[in-house]
Amino acid sequence: MEYDELLKSARIRKEKVSPAEIEHALDRAERDLKTARTLIEQDRDWGFAVAYDAVLQASRAYMFARGFRPASNESHKNTFAFMHLAMGKDYEELMTYFDRMRNKRHQAIYETAGLITETEAHNILEKAEGFVAMIREELKKVTDGS
Repeated sequence: MEYDELLKSARIRKEKVSPAEIEHALDRAERDLKTARTLIEQDRDWGFAVAYDAVLQASRAYMFARGFRPASNESHKNTFAFMHLAMGKDYEELMTYFDRMRNKRHQAIYETAGLITETEAHNILEKAEGFVAMIREELKKVTDGS
């Protein structure tokens, strides 16, 4: 199984997650996108962080639908490690981008206010919107049996 190493190192765990929890994570991602669109013009750091959170929530929904949950220690990092494997080569560049933005978000929120440029804020929002929509479509295929 491609997730064996993550399981062995306790970065993820197998867990049956209810369809309601999966849908809740997707709904939260959509809410975060809406909030990020508003916030980004007022505070780029927080708009960036909320757009990033939309990606995180969609990724968690994807994990949940496959019967996994990230370990609570370093959960963001573990979620993206899972997504790198789950999404495969076609999405490697995008997942690497989101993982880099995970680090940037940490710096912007906890270390250096005003770090995020207008271009970075708009880029993550655009990529997050596409990613959340793609994950929603992928999960529809799973639930529809396609």
